[in-house]
Amino acid sequence: MRKKKIFTLVIIQLLFVVIFGAVTQREKLSTRQDYILIAWNDLGMHCANQDFSKVVVLPPFNTLYAQVIKKGSVSALPQVLTDSLTLSYEIPGNTYSVGKTNFWSYEDQLFGTSLPNDTGLTGLGLTGELTPYGDHFVAEGIPITPFSDSNLVTENPYQLAFLSLYDTVGTLLATTQPVIPVSNEIGCVSSNCHPNQQHILNEHDNVSGFNQNGPVLCASCHSSNALGTSGTPGLESLSEVIHDEHKNVNDCYKCHPGQNTQCHRGVMNTEGYSCVDCHGNTENVAETISNGRQPWLDEPSCASSGCHTSIYGENPNTLYRLSKGHGGLYCSACHGSPHAIYPSQVANDNVQNIALQGFAGILSDCSVCHGIIPNWPGPHGILVGNIETLSSESDATKLNMVYPNPASYEASIDFSVAGKEKVSIEIINSEGKSVIRLLNRLMTSGSYQIDFPVESLQSGIYYARLSSKSSSQSIKFVKI
Repeated sequence: MRKKKIFTLVIIQLLFVVIFGAVTQREKLSTRQDYILIAWNDLGMHCANQDFSKVVVLPPFNTLYAQVIKKGSVSALPQVLTDSLTLSYEIPGNTYSVGKTNFWSYEDQLFGTSLPNDTGLTGLGLTGELTPYGDHFVAEGIPITPFSDSNLVTENPYQLAFLSLYDTVGTLLATTQPVIPVSNEIGCVSSNCHPNQQHILNEHDNVSGFNQNGPVLCASCHSSNALGTSGTPGLESLSEVIHDEHKNVNDCYKCHPGQNTQCHRGVMNTEGYSCVDCHGNTENVAETISNGRQPWLDEPSCASSGCHTSIYGENPNTLYRLSKGHGGLYCSACHGSPHAIYPSQVANDNVQNIALQGFAGILSDCSVCHGIIPNWPGPHGILVGNIETLSSESDATKLNMVYPNPASYEASIDFSVAGKEKVSIEIINSEGKSVIRLLNRLMTSGSYQIDFPVESLQSGIYYARLSSKSSSQSIKFVKI
């Protein structure tokens, strides 16, 4: 009898452990699903010298940004958080840099500091933590090289970092994999412009006191806003002097990475836009600096370029990479890094958003952060509606119909797209003002239906307007 009681107690205890453990596991799983972690590289590409014994333009120095969103629900909006959270990073398959570059043999002569192996100029290594700053996290100055541990010969410029988010008791809340892009393809020698680095030093033979044997940090004489050096008074900035010296060379990949790296790889490249379309040619870059533009601090504006209006542009007087929008999120969090705007031609750039929303491209699934599809306009005034594909072929880009008309609670728009092109659909009020943006994306050939709520609109006359490169059309409808 005693043995039977003991056996029964053991069974009850085991059931308690299993049930309690399952509940705890469900709670942990729920907690993990409550946090969204988004990370990105600040520039879309960092480059560095591989050899630091002669001429040095840039050190190993890569920067990651990240934001954490507490997912919303039907009754709560998402929140951007940093308090009581720890965010760590690593680069799987890239655990050391000494031996992949000789930076640590010359950093004291170049930058006046003696660094431990595999430690960068800001004190970070290839693993570590991002620092919280208000509404975001930053890891600035990661000394990564483009060579993985398993291949010290061939550059791998688009490696994935791995970020892990923890709470105060060490519970894993979320992970993500952003690209941490880096290239040694600066190109002075590899592009066949100079026979060797000594040749560049020899061209300074008329400069008094110049270190003809190296190593020489170019930014020590020519100021660089990127490195924060003031340079020698009276000398042009590094950006101006290099672009002016190479003003007849209009292949940007001769210097910027590069023929193999192809760092301009986002959707703008897919659409046929080159470096020159935004930055101007080499001579123009030098001239604008000579006329007062601050390189690195004053760069092309999306809002005033003629490509995007202020609705879709960066914050006033702010670089795209530092601009914020919907809910306090950085533009790069949803759209991607400069030069790698989603969707990218490089598969690794798309990994994070595929994990978050199930497909590549701009982070456009509102439920990722909201937990629901809101029925009010979101980023850029866009109201997300359900888009249904009716057919995969069409011979014209046009609006077909708006129904029901009049509409009171919900309406549908049937439209067609003849080929691959960017299509915008807006709802315009009787005063000609855009009140809802339903669509602003690259579409492929086909016929589509988009549903949207109209109950938030005041009663009156409205127009559904479709705009694309090949077509512009409006249909009147009435809200009752």
